[in-house]
Amino acid sequence: MPWSILNLLRTNPEALREVARKRQIDVKIIDEAVQLDEQWRKVQAEINELRHQHNVISAAIPKAKGEEREKLLAQAKELSRELEDAERRLSELEAKREEALWRLPNVVLDDVPVGGEEATRPVRFWGTPRVYHEYLDAFKAQTEAYGFNVPYELIDWKPVGHADMLENVLKLGDTEKASEVAGSRFYYLFDDLVWLDFALLLYAIDKLTSKGYTLVLPPYMLRYKVINSVIDLATFQDAIYKIENDDLYLIATAEHSLAAMYYNEELYDDELPKKFVGISPAFRREAGAANKDLKGIFRVHQFHKVEQFVFSKPEESQKIHEELISNAEGLFQGLGIPYRVVNIASGDLGACAVKKYDLEAWMPAQGKYREMVSASNCTDWQAYRLNIRLIRRKGMERGEYVHTLNSTGIASTRTITAILENFQEPDGTVIIPKVLRKYLEPFDAAPKDFIKPRPRKAI
Repeated sequence: MPWSILNLLRTNPEALREVARKRQIDVKIIDEAVQLDEQWRKVQAEINELRHQHNVISAAIPKAKGEEREKLLAQAKELSRELEDAERRLSELEAKREEALWRLPNVVLDDVPVGGEEATRPVRFWGTPRVYHEYLDAFKAQTEAYGFNVPYELIDWKPVGHADMLENVLKLGDTEKASEVAGSRFYYLFDDLVWLDFALLLYAIDKLTSKGYTLVLPPYMLRYKVINSVIDLATFQDAIYKIENDDLYLIATAEHSLAAMYYNEELYDDELPKKFVGISPAFRREAGAANKDLKGIFRVHQFHKVEQFVFSKPEESQKIHEELISNAEGLFQGLGIPYRVVNIASGDLGACAVKKYDLEAWMPAQGKYREMVSASNCTDWQAYRLNIRLIRRKGMERGEYVHTLNSTGIASTRTITAILENFQEPDGTVIIPKVLRKYLEPFDAAPKDFIKPRPRKAI
């Protein structure tokens, strides 16, 4: 397991039991791992003793004669048999122990709120949301109730929801036909919204590469052993697409492929941090989403995504986590979309993260903040499983792993929904954020300043 977790397992298992309680999972997984590790160490000590005895006897055999020699040979043979049996037991225990260790979640940082979804807390707000007067109480429940005084613009006309804007006002999307030919949560986008999708991606790439992040176009599929090292695949089987008859899985985010770039490699401390920005489609089964967000393009099976990813030294990962969420905030501030940042509660964290921020955009037609970005510090959880070791040039310390961190930059379809709700006018026109216009101007077919309601073109 990650060096930090294995160390706790042996020195302070109660601390790991407390982690399990914070994450609202059964502490039995800790007890099982402790028991298997103790059994493994006991057999390992037995093997060491048997090898020592065998070495002593083997050294004495050449000097012995007659019956004494025969006796020593018999003892050496018996020790070899016992050693072979012990090594077999150790191998079996090691496999069971490793399986148990891989099921363990990461630790939880002290500043993470303890509890389920209800315990998640906002840490800051940005922007001046437009609030439909009937949603004012709901807005205050999401701001003032947490002690924040967020300025807002009260409007007396109700914005149209992004799903209706997409298909009934702008007529630039078709989820009904996509559902007929591919199933629910798929979509067709047309004309201006396609341009908008790519403008968002170019905008995020431009901003993040200007900060020194290396641009990567990663594999869109990974082998089981690799993707299971990046995420807890047993828990997220309902989220990931498996390629039939191949040992391949479609990635749900570029994070998965970026994390695997140094699979089974060593990184020196003076090479770190290594910062990347990946662009890829994201494929998600959303099998556990039930009836949530069935309309529109907020929660879909495929979309484009720009992802930040960093390999860091352990002592720098918390600072870099703040950098990643700050980068994402900068993107949404540039777009002019009001948002809040929340510190995700312990019971809602994924297994790999010690802390996670979500950036949630204000959605005027819904009267609520909705998730647009997730930024996680995974410390050495992924790196241990991917075997990405950290080498210190001074002192050449061993046993450490690099830390990995990830954050959304822009997820295209979700960001489009926020634009459709935040920048619509009463007549149905949608204003394009100014920062995106330079990515559209070189193309004659692209929208320039706004997207207008229209009849659907014949396709």
